[in-house]
Amino acid sequence: MSEEREILEWQSYGIAARELAQIVADDSYQPDIILAIARGGLFVAGSLGYALSVKNLYVMNVEYYTGVDERLEVPVALPPYLDSIDLRNARVLIADDVADTGATLAYVYEFCKNEVAEVRSAVLYEKSPSIIKCEYVWKRTDQWINFPWSSDDPIMEPSDGRAIVLDA
Repeated sequence: MSEEREILEWQSYGIAARELAQIVADDSYQPDIILAIARGGLFVAGSLGYALSVKNLYVMNVEYYTGVDERLEVPVALPPYLDSIDLRNARVLIADDVADTGATLAYVYEFCKNEVAEVRSAVLYEKSPSIIKCEYVWKRTDQWINFPWSSDDPIMEPSDGRAIVLDA
């Protein structure tokens, strides 16, 4: 992998998110639900939700990347799990920060496809190797991307990995 990086800073992110929303709006796509792929897609989904006047935001927490260009064998959903019945017959816009290999987006598409009326995706960045070609893309690059939310080292170490279970 090249040492060159695509750098997205907070101010540029605001512009990118607004331009991505405009791309969706220009296509006259009006989603009922925006489905964020956590974690990077949370920022994108929230920004798109405000810009597109969509209050129904859902989250799928999918783990795939474990480091710079390091990933699990396949994407894995983490709790809390989304029930696909919540998406039934809706127009869904999947939001993520990047379509790199596209494996995470493909996983979420597969989850949605038999339940929803229509599913499309919006990402800030799409890379050429992605197996999913997103309908809405702000920028294309094949460089590693430094996002403002993940460029600095964490302040805390990760927990021991035990899931917290809340009583219903």
